[in-house]
Amino acid sequence: MSIRKLKVRPRKVPPPNPCAIELSAMLGCWASTKDILSKNGCAEAAKMLHECMRTTPMQRRMQAPTINYHLARLNKLSKS
Repeated sequence: MSIRKLKVRPRKVPPPNPCAIELSAMLGCWASTKDILSKNGCAEAAKMLHECMRTTPMQRRMQAPTINYHLARLNKLSKS
């Protein structure tokens, strides 16, 4: 059995995290100073991470088609 019209899309590369540098700085500060509440030494890193997350636009997530959609497509293609 072969399906002539079946298309396979390449895998999507996940988008880079724009606040990864600030997050790693925050985690590094927590690990080195044990200041998890960010009151003393990690206050600046927490402020920079918060600012980055506040100003970075959110990416819209595409709704993944359901399995029923794919089964209907395959059924339609197999009848032709």
